[in-house]
Amino acid sequence: VLEIAIQNAKAYLLRTSSKSGLNLYDHLSNVLTKILDERPENAVDIIENISQDVKMAHFSKKLDTLQNENELLPMYEIAEMQKTLFLQGNLEGADQELEDEIAESSLPNVMESAFYFEQAGVGLGTDETYRIFLALKQLTETHPIQRCRFWGKILGIERNYIVAEVEFREGEDEEEVEEEEVAEERDNEAIEADEEEEDELPKAFYKPPPTIPKEENRTGANKYVYFVCNEPGRPWVKLPSVMPAQIVIARKIKKFFTGRLDAPILSYPPFPGNESNYLRAQIARISAGTHVSPLGFFQFGEEEGEEEEEVEGGRDSFEENPDFEGIQVMDLVESLSNWVHHVQHILPQGRCNWFNPVQKDEEEEEEEDEEKEEKGEDPDYIEQEVGPPLLTPISEDLEIQNMPAWTTRLSSNLIPQYAIAVLRSNLWPGAYAFSNGKKFENFYIGWGHKYSVDNYTPPVPPPVYQEYPSGPEITEMDDPDVEEEKAFRAAQEATVFAAEENEETEEDEDED
Repeated sequence: VLEIAIQNAKAYLLRTSSKSGLNLYDHLSNVLTKILDERPENAVDIIENISQDVKMAHFSKKLDTLQNENELLPMYEIAEMQKTLFLQGNLEGADQELEDEIAESSLPNVMESAFYFEQAGVGLGTDETYRIFLALKQLTETHPIQRCRFWGKILGIERNYIVAEVEFREGEDEEEVEEEEVAEERDNEAIEADEEEEDELPKAFYKPPPTIPKEENRTGANKYVYFVCNEPGRPWVKLPSVMPAQIVIARKIKKFFTGRLDAPILSYPPFPGNESNYLRAQIARISAGTHVSPLGFFQFGEEEGEEEEEVEGGRDSFEENPDFEGIQVMDLVESLSNWVHHVQHILPQGRCNWFNPVQKDEEEEEEEDEEKEEKGEDPDYIEQEVGPPLLTPISEDLEIQNMPAWTTRLSSNLIPQYAIAVLRSNLWPGAYAFSNGKKFENFYIGWGHKYSVDNYTPPVPPPVYQEYPSGPEITEMDDPDVEEEKAFRAAQEATVFAAEENEETEEDEDED
């Protein structure tokens, strides 16, 4: 009887489930085998988890017979892209070439800067910083770059931007499509099309303001070239040169970045470009306002014609001072006069070097001035815009409603003899600088927006321009009401009646 009961029980345990295809006998055997093999502590408390793991080991995903569902998570995709960053080239038998490459390398020591910024409580973490380090190495190997620097990271709603600031070697600047020439061609075609029209339409006397040309490469706001990528390992994309109109409009709007360079910028006033142009304009503004260095680290070079440069509005180039001995860290913390701007100020015009939009030949100017004097108009004259020159101390920066533009502190008050000076911008939150007395570096991580005391308010639309002269020829008359029509008819009848009486009187006189 006992043997029959055992066989019935075993038969019950061997009964296969219609859902999973498993039976309880094999499942219990596998669970006990797993427990005896692994011998976990307090197995009775985790028996349910062990049972679930054994079931999951038998799980096989049912694939569609028409299309297999291959799921690839974003982290695995990024890992595959970053694999190439960790691949080392074949260096066997190339010791001399390796030494020359190291001597001429334009790759910055990002990890050293990250070490100092970590003391200041700023950074991206060791893992991400090292991946960015390898991505910059990839960038310098694929482009003719003379100087490269990790500018910072701008946060976006969907994806972020990692920004690299580079300077190409002499004579190896990459060519760009001139946006100004394309715009001029479009304007000329529109003018020709208007001239070909047969119907003479009213011509507007409004003249648009002259277009301010962009600054040449290696000068002003276009002194450096910027590359961006969303993640280390993704391809670097070169940002276009910045136009003055883009900087002017960027100062009037406030948009969050999406992480897509081709995303449109919908704003008022309308922005002339997409997100790549807006990103480039914000980078130029942040660099001009927050890139600082210890006093004396840079100096102006002794060049011929210095007096002419000063007359034209200040120098725009400098060089590293070989005799710089360093500044005490406590002096850097206690006085803002020991820090200076080493990037040119951007004028309200949108350029670092002022451009006169009404400049013409002397003969044309004299002729136009004579004509305007005859008509009683004032001759055209635009006052030159002037900003603070290069290497101006940051102590002269304007305050933000009784708040200083910069805040300084020591990285550690417990061991001040080994601390570094940390500088934080209050005008551009996210901009930092450090210096240990001899070395310095600038870094930005943030949303790319300037600090504003009040909430953002869009600007008011400008007043409507009077395009055509107002006169009776083009002015529409108001429709008369009933009373005005009755009065008009009564006046007409009175006029007709008076005329008839005059005619009768004249006839009577003729008869007499």
